[in-house]
Amino acid sequence: MNKTIRRVSVFVLLLVLALLVRATWVQFYDGKALAYDNDNRRNAIQTYSQPLGNIIVAGNAVTGSARTAKSDLAYKRTYTDGKLYAAVTGYASQAYAPTQLEGIYQDLLNGTDSKLKNVMDTLTGKRADPGNVLTTIDPGVQKAAYRALGDKKGAAVAVDPKTGKILAAVSTPSYDPSSLTDANTAGSAWKQLNADKDKPLTNRALRQPLPPGSTFKLVVAAAALENGLYKNVGDPTDSPDPYIMPGTTRPLANENKSAPCKNASIRTALRYSCNNVFGHMAVQLGQDKVKAMAEKFGFNNDHQDVPVRAYASVYPSGMDKAQTALSGIGQFDVTATPLQMAMVSAAIANGGKLVSPHMVSQITDSGGDVLQNYDDSADSKEILSSATAEQLQSAMETVVKDGTGTNALIDGATVGGKTGTAQHGENNSKTPYAWFTSFAKSDSNGKEVAVAVMVEQSDAARSEVSGNGLAAPVAKAMMQAALK
Repeated sequence: MNKTIRRVSVFVLLLVLALLVRATWVQFYDGKALAYDNDNRRNAIQTYSQPLGNIIVAGNAVTGSARTAKSDLAYKRTYTDGKLYAAVTGYASQAYAPTQLEGIYQDLLNGTDSKLKNVMDTLTGKRADPGNVLTTIDPGVQKAAYRALGDKKGAAVAVDPKTGKILAAVSTPSYDPSSLTDANTAGSAWKQLNADKDKPLTNRALRQPLPPGSTFKLVVAAAALENGLYKNVGDPTDSPDPYIMPGTTRPLANENKSAPCKNASIRTALRYSCNNVFGHMAVQLGQDKVKAMAEKFGFNNDHQDVPVRAYASVYPSGMDKAQTALSGIGQFDVTATPLQMAMVSAAIANGGKLVSPHMVSQITDSGGDVLQNYDDSADSKEILSSATAEQLQSAMETVVKDGTGTNALIDGATVGGKTGTAQHGENNSKTPYAWFTSFAKSDSNGKEVAVAVMVEQSDAARSEVSGNGLAAPVAKAMMQAALK
């Protein structure tokens, strides 16, 4: 064969092989990436070619699908009581990536989840009928929280201590997910929501950790009892008043100047929310022991999935002793979500056992057959001895009966709680955050609930901002609803 022809033939063969390799690459690698690209219009067309599955609350769908007009997207998502459940459902939008449960279970709800496919569907590539998500949310508790928060900027979470079921997750101000579902109108709604200084798209219940203030004293008290620093909540503590933080000339002042905080017992210190007691106690324990206890409750967990991933609540490391004292009263760099503080009360109420919180009970196929039952797989671990838990329950009950949390009292129920007012801004220049975490047990039907409420901002005068004044009434409304 002519040498020139042979070289051309080899070159052409190499070109053909290169084309085959490229075609294979596009088909099996780039093709998959393109298929899942958010900008691929065909994905949206397929997703909204039929009604989506639903998110269910107490047997009723709080989502739906509606026919569109003059669009290649045949259906769009709809919501019932959208503002009420926005912190649970999130949104499924023709224009934006889905969030919250809509995002976690996107494939289940649009019928592409492999768990929905039978053998024939797998062989033919046919899209299955969409499945449904059954939540643990109690509509009565959810509504009570939403109404009680009203026009306040804040959040609330309720948990069943024995099962870990999240009965309510509310964030205010809220938004209507329906405003984001239609591609033709979502853009203007998106701009408006993101420009809002109150950040309605932020899920404050799960994803906004803030200083927990004096509610964190429960964690310090638990560490003191578990580490043997004090044996009983009634024992006097070694607590000077005023307490000068180590390495400083600054006293750790108490809000109530006349409270009997000098050498106060844990019970009395929780009742009056004595800063000197818990600041000194944190220093006595050392930050490592406080941190270890905080982490047992769930702090510093970057994978707190309920199944929506909650932001980590933080107990810091590398502090000096003065900073450790401030951490003992839930200040310095300590942060927590309402979910986290509800977990603290839940573990104490449940005899020291913390059950993993979750807001989805089951996922099912279109016919109602259960694909996965999350209630059966909730983890439970003992983080406190039952003796410590019982003592803390008793001390929290004193807070509500005779201390700073009297606005949470409920007839016919045993209620324990802890208030918190966390400083905000340099030198406490901004309005403080008001907190309340609590548990309640019905005296008649045995029902139990743990709650945490955070009020970030309200129209109350600064002097009236307190956990008992702003947050405890919200918790009371939620607990009453849960115990019915």
